[in-house]
Parts: sequence; structure tokens; C-alpha cells
Amino acid sequence: MALRGLWLISYEQGACGAVLFSRHYPTVEKRAKAFNGASYVTVPEDSVFLKALLFELKLTDPDKNFVEYRDSCSRINKTSVYALPTGGGDLWPVLAFQKSGLIYVCLPLVEQFLKPRPPLISISGISQAFALLSGLLVFINSSQKNEAEMSAKVGQLPSLLMQACPYGTPLDTDLNGLLDNIHVSTNHTQKQPIWRISTYKGKPQVNVCITEKVKSMQYDKTDVADMWQVYGTVTCKCDLEGATSNVTVSLNLPANGSPLQDILVHPCVTSLDSAILTSCSVDVMDDSAFSGPYKLPFTPPSDLFNLCYYTSQVPVPPILGFYQLKEEELQLKLTVNLKLHESVKNAFEYCEARIPFFNRGPVAHLEYKVSYGQLDVSREKSLLVWVIGQKFPKSLEISLTGTVTFRSMSKEQPVDPICTGSTAYVKLYFRIPDYTLTGCYADQHSVQVFSTGKPKISTSRELISSDYYIWNSKAPAPVVYRTLFF
Repeated sequence: MALRGLWLISYEQGACGAVLFSRHYPTVEKRAKAFNGASYVTVPEDSVFLKALLFELKLTDPDKNFVEYRDSCSRINKTSVYALPTGGGDLWPVLAFQKSGLIYVCLPLVEQFLKPRPPLISISGISQAFALLSGLLVFINSSQKNEAEMSAKVGQLPSLLMQACPYGTPLDTDLNGLLDNIHVSTNHTQKQPIWRISTYKGKPQVNVCITEKVKSMQYDKTDVADMWQVYGTVTCKCDLEGATSNVTVSLNLPANGSPLQDILVHPCVTSLDSAILTSCSVDVMDDSAFSGPYKLPFTPPSDLFNLCYYTSQVPVPPILGFYQLKEEELQLKLTVNLKLHESVKNAFEYCEARIPFFNRGPVAHLEYKVSYGQLDVSREKSLLVWVIGQKFPKSLEISLTGTVTFRSMSKEQPVDPICTGSTAYVKLYFRIPDYTLTGCYADQHSVQVFSTGKPKISTSRELISSDYYIWNSKAPAPVVYRTLFF
């Protein structure tokens, strides 16, 4: 689990691009030669690497819209992992993604022969490399940056990477936290290990929080399938004395729980059961269903961090609904039905449905009937907010019907290129505390701490809606297919 190289590249449309920062690890390069054998490809100079990367990302030669080697159907790339053609062969696997005029790139070590190329899921360094690049992205974009501030942040990277990735081994991805600790411990006389640069003094405690976000696209059509998926994050904060404290968190599922898939772990995780890595949502031939417990032993960083990420294919969405919107003469007639699934905990912190109107004037008149909750019109007169509250009724079903008329369109009213004509949606916002859709949980018995003193252990979980859309079934709507986003 190591990196051969790391690059931060600036690129603006029409420019040539420039390497702002690069770091190579000679010791890891020697290991790559030993592991890869005859399939080993050396890392080229930064100028050669930059040219090959920009070509692979289609950022050079704007006149050449199609290059067969790169753009043919035989090389459809579904991830952010690339093979860069160099003089000595294809350099693989290069991880790269763009954000706000910058390209974040790294090359993880593959501890096996590269021909034929092994599946990405079998390369442990892939998830660590993505985690480190994500941490670098958060650090670079943590404040409004001008050219001077950007130069200052780039200048801090060498010292930060000495702590976060010593000798090419990722240990911590929270670069902002490392920066704060470096400032705090400047005058500290006690020598600290490289992976824990501050010492906690106080009552020991461990906090574990499981947050699941559910996304959904519902159409209520026979020719278009509804889609939904759960994305989970396990967040930890370990306040423990001593630099060699070890913690094991076990994620558990009930008998009817949905198995966790696509698990990505923090670099501080010291070992991992191979069964945890075998379940992959993008592999249609995968029939593995490891249902836990998912044991994650780790040496915790000193700050708040994300222990792991996961996805899950739950059998039903928590709230099923349909939306019908028809235009009759000068008014719109709308109907919204929502049903809470009987297996879902009926105890919300908040729950509301928002019905926006795009490419129209402000609401002039509204007549409606709701079976439950209350309906409000936004101050801008372009949005209906159906406040459902903290519980659904005993029937678990609620409905809204009404008619809306509009004034003439004005510049202040919202526009949308997709929601034209009768194409429209209802978006749900809700949070259910002490509940997860997969059933995943961690309690006090699921957390083992190997440290001095008996720590206080706190665990929590929550389900939050994210991009939860119900589209008008009487009009065309954009279709979304389930994919894995890195």
C-alpha cells in the first residue's frame, strides 16, 4: 500500500498546463521493479508525464476530436484510472481527476505482475490513492484562493506529505488537520511518531457515526425503471492517550440487512478481510453477499476522519411516490402521493417535499388540498414546500392535489434547461436519526480499544436524503442508470 508518485497540475482551457507540484518515491520505485518484473514501466520526467496525461484526458489537440487509440469503443473508461503511453510502455494505473482548473494525479504501487492487468478491486492501493487525492483536493479548496494563496498552499505540501505520506505510504488524508497540528506542536518538546504529531491529554473517548445517504430517481412509468442506492460513510473521532493506540470497529448487519459493497477504507486501517473487498456493485456477474461483521482495525489519526465509505443495494426506497402535473388552459393541475415503506422507522427529524416551477412567472393563485402536513409558497413565488413533519400518519400514505396559475415570466424567476414544458419533479428532504436503511450499526460492544485507560464509547447513526427526485409521470424525464462514482 504505497504510492510511486503524486502530481498537482494546473490546466486552463486553451493553455498548455503546468506541474505545480510533484513528489517521487525512489524506495517505492525499487519495490515496483521487483513486483512488476518484465511488465515494469518507469515513471518519466514531469514534462513527458504531463504531455501524456493531457493527451489521455483529451485536453490537447482540440482539432482532433477522435483518436482511435484513445476514443474507440474498445477503450470505454468507466473510472478515473488511466494508462499513459510513454516511450517504455503504458504507465498504469494512473489516477486522475479535474476540479476547478487543477488536475490531481497519483500512481499507486501494484504489488503484482501487470500483464495481464489485474482487476482494480484487487489493488489495495487504489482506494488509498483516491482517499489521499480527495484529502489533497479538500486542502487546496478549503478557502477562497487567489494566486498568492495557491502558491502558499503548494509550498506547504512538502512538509504536509512528510507527515501524511512518509516514504510513499499514506497514513493520513486530512491535510488540514495535519496543518493545524503542526502549528499547535511547533513548540512541543516531546518527540512524536511521524504518524501522530500531537498527543491527547484528557479523558479518553471514541465516537463512531454511521451516516447513510439515499439517492433516488422515481418515474412511475412502465418503460423506465425507478433507481435508488445507498451511500454510507463511517466517521470516527478517537481521543486517546499514547501514540500507539489501536482501535477495532465492527460494522454489523441484522439478519435482514443489505450487504455493504464497494468499501473504501482510510489508509490508517492496518488489515482487512479479503471478503470485505469482493462485493462490487459494478460487477454484474458478482454474486458475493458477505453480510459481516465488517471488522476494521486501525491506528487512529488525532483528528476527525472518515474510516470508510460503502454503497448498498437496498430492496426498496424508503419513500415511494408519484407525481402528476398536467397543463389545462392557463393553469397547472398537480397530484402528489407519497408512501412510507412499512419497514422504515417512522420518526423523522424533518421531512418535506419541495415542488419547484421553472421557466414560468411567479405563482398568482393556488388552490390545494393536503391529507397531512401543511403547504407553503416560497417568498419568490416559484416553489411549493410541503412540510410533512416528524411522522407519517398510521396509514403511511399522504397526498396533495391542487391547481396553480402563474403571472407573466420575469427575469427574477428561476430557469432550467431540462424542466421545460411539463417536465418537472418533486424533491424530498428528510433525516431519520438512529436509523440506517441497510440496518448497519455499531454499538459499544462493536468497538474495541487497545489503549491505556477505559474510554467512553459513543455510537450513532442516521439516514439522510440526497438527490431524492420524483419526476412527473405525464411528461418526459431524464433517465439515470446506477453507476459507481469515485
